[in-house]
Order: sequence, then structure tokens, then C-alpha cells
Amino acid sequence: MKLHLKFGFAAIALTLFFSAFAVTETKAQNILPEILKRMEAHRNSLTSLRTNVTMVIINDQLKEKDITEGTALYLPAKGRDALVRIDWTKPVQETLSVVDKQYVIYTPRRKSAIVGNASAAKGSGKANNVFAFISMSKDQLKANYTVKYLGQEKVSDGTETWHLEMIPKNISSYKSAEMWVDGNGMPIQIKITESNKDTRTVLLTNFTKNVTIKASVFKVDLPRGTQVIKG
Repeated sequence: MKLHLKFGFAAIALTLFFSAFAVTETKAQNILPEILKRMEAHRNSLTSLRTNVTMVIINDQLKEKDITEGTALYLPAKGRDALVRIDWTKPVQETLSVVDKQYVIYTPRRKSAIVGNASAAKGSGKANNVFAFISMSKDQLKANYTVKYLGQEKVSDGTETWHLEMIPKNISSYKSAEMWVDGNGMPIQIKITESNKDTRTVLLTNFTKNVTIKASVFKVDLPRGTQVIKG
């Protein structure tokens, strides 16, 4: 009798466990459309963004971490790509500007500027990727990525977010992307994992939205004598 009771309780426990797991999976499936809906609404209502930005690059092979900090401006434009400007202040002063798919990275201490196609940008220029995700519509996300909801999570500044994983459906320069979306539907952190397992995480903090930003500020005026290098 005791043996029957023992197996009976075990069966009940397993049933409850798998039932709870099924409910969790169902909730995850149900919440993803709501997250994407909020992201779409946020994208449609955003007219400008001023923010602090922190980028952490981790070299998996060397186990080295590089942290870069600065401020950024973002200005979406109907019918064309958004304007982006990032002014890095730590550890060195550097300016990244992206206009009409072309980037400029100006480094004052070297008196040099690298110019090229934004999709091919390297190093600190890749911080532009987070703004590409902000610009992306719900249909574009679903067409280009397999999106999975990973749960609720706080980012380093304490903001509660929804954590999403995005696996590219087509050949891509990176293995996967992760996105942390706040309650308003804004992606505030993006993590890119490269094929070699290096990672790049960009976090936006202390931001203000829908303020007046002139398009002219996105043009980088290079001082006379600046060496221009094609990227």
C-alpha cells in the first residue's frame, strides 16, 4: 500500500510540474505579441531621442573587456534611414555619425576620420546597431529573426525589462542578438554575439524623447588637416 502511495504521489508531483511548465510556456507565447505591439507603438510615436550610451565589448578568446561611454542623438526620418550621432567621451574622445547609410568616425587626438558604409562599420562604430533595432518595425523583426521571449529581467541600472532573443533567419555577420525592452516598448539594451563568441552590449540610460534636435548636428565638421581614411 505504501509503495502504491509513493508512486501515486510521484505521479501527482510530475503532473503538477509539467502542468506548471506548460502554463509558463503558454504565458511566454502570449506575452510576445504584446511586447512586439508595444515596440511598434513606441517606434511610431518616437520623433527623437537624446541618451547616454555605454558599450561593453568582450573578447571571448582573450577574456578582455572594453567599456566605452558617451552620449547619443537619434532622429528617425520618414522614407529614409534614421540619423544617428554618438559622441564617445571615455576612455577617449571620438564621434560617430551615420547619415544616409554612410558613417564617419572622427578621432580628434589622431586628427583622423574613417568613412564608409554603415553596415560595414567596426569597433565603436557598431554601436549604431542598437538604433537599427529601435528603427525596425514589427514586421521587419518577424521577417528577419526568430524571436523568443526569455523572461523578465532588470538591466544594470535597475530598469525592469522583457528579455528577447533573436536568431537571424538569413546569413548574418553575427550569431544572435538579445534585446531588453522596457514597459513602454523601447529597446534599451542590445547584445550581439558574434560567430567567434565575442559579444557587444549597448545600454541606453537617462534618455529624453521627442525633444527638438536639428538635423544639422548630425554632420561632422572635420577640421582642416584631418586625415580621411576609407573604411
